[in-house]
Amino acid sequence: MRRGIMLELRKTRRLRTRPLLASLVVAVAALSCLSLFAGSTRDSLDDPQARPWAALLLTYTFMAAMTSPLLTAVLASRQTDIEHSGQGWVLAATAGHTPGTLCRAKLVTLALLLLPAVAVQSGLVVAVGVLAGIRVPLDTGSWAGYTLLLYLLDVAFCALHIWLAARVDNQLVSVGVGTLGSFLAVFSLLMPSAVSRLIPWGYYAVISHAGQEGDRVSYVSAPYGWVAGFLVLVAVVFTVVTRRLDRVER
Repeated sequence: MRRGIMLELRKTRRLRTRPLLASLVVAVAALSCLSLFAGSTRDSLDDPQARPWAALLLTYTFMAAMTSPLLTAVLASRQTDIEHSGQGWVLAATAGHTPGTLCRAKLVTLALLLLPAVAVQSGLVVAVGVLAGIRVPLDTGSWAGYTLLLYLLDVAFCALHIWLAARVDNQLVSVGVGTLGSFLAVFSLLMPSAVSRLIPWGYYAVISHAGQEGDRVSYVSAPYGWVAGFLVLVAVVFTVVTRRLDRVER
């Protein structure tokens, strides 16, 4: 596995995965903070009753839900598509890396890249909030909790898209599913929580630590049990399907 991860990390250099990820991180952070510079918003940045940090977290949640499903699809597709050209699966197998092992190595590699990316993304949003003039104390627990769950959810969807990209040669299928997932994730923010839990991409809404009731924005508690159950289910399914890949002839 260690050799496979090192191999996958070398592939990310050729695929320019880091620059792509960095550009998307900056874009999401920038879009999340645009509302801070609106005239009506700036008047409430130092008002504790307006809860500006909670409002910013809600905007950040919306932007992450819109972009993360597509981001994970693109990352997984690019990392896996290279094996479909030049008989990469066969060459890896001759070196002792079965398709299932290779897929698991790809997931670990993307998880290693996503960890600093998601952390920096949240850090940028907070930094811009401070620079914009928010003087209300930051609820670090809610922000840290959301960032951690966002990272874990991104890794989970990378796993699903790695398997899909490995099974289907046409990568438009994987990217198309990710695009559909982005729409579902955004709409899930408007759905009841009970409905969002039944949709895989709805968990981008389920992990939200900020909510709105009428004109009031406040922090909310995410249903950690449901999120943990979903992550465990994805882990089990990914393990099973990648093991079955070892029995698929290519």
